[in-house]
Amino acid sequence: MKHARVAYAGAVHNAVEVAGRLQLTDGRTPAEHEVVWLPPFVPRTIFAVGLNYADHVKELAFSKQEEPLIFLKGPNAIAGHRAQSRRPAEATFMHYECELAVVIGKTARDVARTHAYEHVAGYTVANDYAVRDYLENYYRPNLRAKNRDALTLLGPWLVDAADIADPMNLSLSTRVNGKLTQEGTTKNMIFDVPFLIEYLSAFMTLSPGDVILTGTPEGVINVNVGDAVVTEVEGVGKLTNFIVADAAFGIGREASL
Repeated sequence: MKHARVAYAGAVHNAVEVAGRLQLTDGRTPAEHEVVWLPPFVPRTIFAVGLNYADHVKELAFSKQEEPLIFLKGPNAIAGHRAQSRRPAEATFMHYECELAVVIGKTARDVARTHAYEHVAGYTVANDYAVRDYLENYYRPNLRAKNRDALTLLGPWLVDAADIADPMNLSLSTRVNGKLTQEGTTKNMIFDVPFLIEYLSAFMTLSPGDVILTGTPEGVINVNVGDAVVTEVEGVGKLTNFIVADAAFGIGREASL
């Protein structure tokens, strides 16, 4: 089943997908554009995995790492389906990252990879933007590059783990203004989902609501104000958002990025 959270008629509602439409738990079926889409669950700790596709590593001219590059994100960065994302006026290269997001459903501590999927509640689509002007190197993903307000989109649906037969064989794609710009498959991850759960849970406890953003394949391109970006993961959903200028966020020219 596909689950969502939306704001509608002055309240926050849980919802599901029925016959391709959004249906609130009280039975109402508002149109997609009539609601404010929230992340389909309340995120807890957000783990972002960088450089997790060999083709993307090559694209950015980095060397393949021996263990995963993982950093954390704050709640300020998170927004939902159809949200606006701000491109800073001084940025020269800001790009999307279409990712499979893994949502933890059961406490995980020192979990073997053979039992990793038992701790997954489901999956959603992530679009984790980067302002690459300020990405220093793969040892230190700079906060100014990867933790800006509303630059990490989640949604529109949380799909039950039982409904995804093989999360390591899903196609990913991105379209900018309707043009296909990125294609890949989760089977090309360097560190797969079971490995990441085993790796993280070996030294810390994973809790329900934690999210693992598993990285993006090659094909990232610069986006500009006015662009509509759609990131899609096979069987999980299509996540849409819109690039806007500083003024849409009530921000003038920043003194520095």
